[in-house]
Amino acid sequence: MVYDIAIIGGGIVGLATGMKILKNRPDIKIAVIEKENQLAKHQTGNNSGVIHSGLYYKPGSLKATNCIRGYHELVEFCETEKIPYEITGKVVVATREEQKPLLENLLKRGLENGLTGTRAITLEELKEYEPHCHGVAAIHVPQTGIVDYHQVALAYGRKIIQKGGEIFLNHKVLEINQRNSINYIETSKKTFEAKLVINCAGLYSDKVARLTDSSIEDVKIIPFRGEYYKLKKEKEYLVKNLIYPVPDPNFPFLGVHFTRMKKGGVEAGPNAVLAFRREGYKKSQINIPELAETLAWPGFQKVAAKYWKTGFGELYRSFSKAAFTKALQELIPEIQESDLVDGGAGVRAQACDRSGGLLDDFAIRESQFAINVLNAPSPAATSSLSIGGTVAEMALKHFD
Repeated sequence: MVYDIAIIGGGIVGLATGMKILKNRPDIKIAVIEKENQLAKHQTGNNSGVIHSGLYYKPGSLKATNCIRGYHELVEFCETEKIPYEITGKVVVATREEQKPLLENLLKRGLENGLTGTRAITLEELKEYEPHCHGVAAIHVPQTGIVDYHQVALAYGRKIIQKGGEIFLNHKVLEINQRNSINYIETSKKTFEAKLVINCAGLYSDKVARLTDSSIEDVKIIPFRGEYYKLKKEKEYLVKNLIYPVPDPNFPFLGVHFTRMKKGGVEAGPNAVLAFRREGYKKSQINIPELAETLAWPGFQKVAAKYWKTGFGELYRSFSKAAFTKALQELIPEIQESDLVDGGAGVRAQACDRSGGLLDDFAIRESQFAINVLNAPSPAATSSLSIGGTVAEMALKHFD
């Protein structure tokens, strides 16, 4: 069989894209190809579960427009499909005087992005929202929520099957060749034929992209591991909903924070440290060729040279529970090291260009035979239906 479209990657973005295509064109033959034995195993399955509001992103950027549009689509989808979610709101807290201007800029950005009701709150109001949180200034964002993205992704997958699409697990893509306007996709089990490839391979999106377009040599995925602790059950009362610090504007990371999870419990974290393999969820997991590739990338070398102090601080927190606790105590001074138990980790696929730029926005490249989603970190889960709609629109133009 020659498929119209083969989607590589069974995470939330790939599944949303397949679902959107079939919603618009039920006649299109789709194959979703996933290397693992289950869907949504990596970035989606290790997601913190936050429904992002669009607060942090530059107005007019792909992240801003897709997050805000995706937010509303996601809530509607959860309502329709009876997927449990909550709109909890969150506080973003400045813990030092020098953070106040950054917090004011964040509020301004949120309002420019249309977050009606987002506002500066007094310290008395902060105590009402989060009684155990301390700071010198704060804003409240009512739109933020929580959901289990693994459930959401599986629901997307069910929709694909219902609409006649096919999903293939345990198929690792090895090679892609184009002949006579057809992509021949060789996997660990068989060869697929498809007129168009959509690459949503997350942590391996750059490598899959180079299988479809050898000219894509300017971007490399750098894996950053985010490690979490969880609050002991008897200490979960310290956090009502979500508590965030003021993020460092130089980095696409939000800093260690507290998140009440829809599936239960409260997470504290994550830090952001270089992973020694692309799917390195533990410090002990090392892939020498992948690590060497990262260290040799000119862009990473420039990032490391410029921000080595910040990187060292993140690494120190990775190995020191006391240091991690100290960072959390800036927001909740009552937290003690003994209140934290190991939580787990996720790995973020962060695209980095040759000049040392950590790509802050979503990045999608299109060629004659392929569409490559090269950078879709957070808030990609919140934005999944919007990104999926954008990619679907691009894909369907190939079949007009």
